[in-house]
Amino acid sequence: MKKLSPRAQLVLSMFIFGTIGVFRRWIPFPSSVVALARSAIGLLFLLLLRAVRHEPIDHAAVRKNLMKLLILGAMLGFNWIFLFEAYNHTSVAAATMCYYMAPVFIILLSPAVFGEKITPRKGLCALAAVFGMVLVSDVFSSGLHGARGLVYGLIAASLYAAIVIVNRTLRDISAEDRTILQFAAAALVMLPYVLLTEDLRALRFTPQVALLLLVVGVVHTGLAYVLYFGSIADVSAQTAALLSYIDPVVAVLLSLTLLHESMSPAAIFGAALVIGAMALSELKPDA
Repeated sequence: MKKLSPRAQLVLSMFIFGTIGVFRRWIPFPSSVVALARSAIGLLFLLLLRAVRHEPIDHAAVRKNLMKLLILGAMLGFNWIFLFEAYNHTSVAAATMCYYMAPVFIILLSPAVFGEKITPRKGLCALAAVFGMVLVSDVFSSGLHGARGLVYGLIAASLYAAIVIVNRTLRDISAEDRTILQFAAAALVMLPYVLLTEDLRALRFTPQVALLLLVVGVVHTGLAYVLYFGSIADVSAQTAALLSYIDPVVAVLLSLTLLHESMSPAAIFGAALVIGAMALSELKPDA
């Protein structure tokens, strides 16, 4: 079977990430608990996969990148925590708009960090995608409220951008190894947070909830992050930033078709604008 190209892997990972909102809606647990479960299950899945394949972790590569991997794992854990807290303190639309400022941060930083030129077309497509995301978030009807939530959303966006940037600096380590270490560190960060903020004794586990958590941990976390981390090092930072908009667009479309949530004409136009901007930016290399 032919291996997917880095760009195809990135697109597939973004599509998988875009479906997690539907599954999250069906899990009656606090967001922090779901986040901890997805990191722990994803970690166990990857470790089991490596054991079945008889592929040991490359300890030399891990030692070479250990400090960065630990930092990345901590950032990943706090990224999830701040995003979920943003949803708790402001509207989902406003939190989403703030969170998806991350690709803009990446594009703005790419010349200084990676020496990548921001071409006029990339810049215009990025602006169009951002405007489209504002429309998709339906922020004009829901309004901006909850300053604390907005700050949390922007912190989550900054962490997301930092994760992308730092991952591109890792050297001679496989996507699975880097993902395993980051999940382990993320779980260690989120565990005390959950223990301090949630009453785990009040949670009721059912077979349905267990199955949904398993899907979120294996598919949306283990598989998706292997594809994601295995691709971003081989595509430009600006391309990765623009393709990341697949995630929220898929989420909105699924909420409309599967959850039967309403979507305004402006939001529909915004989704089309995001997809069109991404397509235009990827038609051919800039001169």
